[in-house]
Amino acid sequence: MNIFRRTAKSTSPRLPDAQLRVAWQAVSLLLDYPGEQAAQHRALIRAELASLPESVASGLRTFLDFADAVEATEPGRLAREYVETFDHTRRGCLYLTYFAYGDTRRRGVVLVQFKQAYRKAGGEFDADELPDHLGVVLEFGATHDPATAWKLIGDYRAGVEMLRISLQDRQSPWADVLVALCATLPSLGEDEAGEVARLIEQGPPVEEVGTETYALDPSLSAPYEPASADPGRQFLGDTIPVGVPMGAPMGTQR
Repeated sequence: MNIFRRTAKSTSPRLPDAQLRVAWQAVSLLLDYPGEQAAQHRALIRAELASLPESVASGLRTFLDFADAVEATEPGRLAREYVETFDHTRRGCLYLTYFAYGDTRRRGVVLVQFKQAYRKAGGEFDADELPDHLGVVLEFGATHDPATAWKLIGDYRAGVEMLRISLQDRQSPWADVLVALCATLPSLGEDEAGEVARLIEQGPPVEEVGTETYALDPSLSAPYEPASADPGRQFLGDTIPVGVPMGAPMGTQR
């Protein structure tokens, strides 16, 4: 199975590499569960908005304004809304391959290929999150290899678009974060637009087997043990600086 399917779309990033890294790191942090470091992350992101084109910065700014206001008046509300948005609805799924494969055996194989793609690009994935989590892929692109992340996201562009549509339908504040992300990506190709239409009508494939094929690679099913003092780090080894003091890569531990 080839993880990089052919699609009718441009393969060239819209943004210069440095801006793409900043934008993707910002989105990855905002798609993480809003834990103890969330306010610090928002402040770091806000400080970098001026370095991004307005098409990207606008959505990020709208979400930051909302999150800061909510946390100032209703502490804990943002975390509750995050869980309701991403943990309790299929259409709010943050896993890139879910929309394409659902809970099927084939998805398990693709999850193995995601980790192999990270390894081939020089990053060792080390987390208890699945490797197709959108925030994880964006973090990899921001801190390691934008080209590999670009291919992974581009291959599942329909899923990204489906998530954006779902969040906008729910009038979720995180919809603005997805709008910002989509502003860094090429427009949908004909094949991708057709796939989005199919997903809206039919939903992801259903097969009640979970992701058991993921365990074909023993290293993927091993218990998670933090390998550094930074519990938020997803990838180990040498990293490519983002170029701005954005803080540590996102963590999905709660």
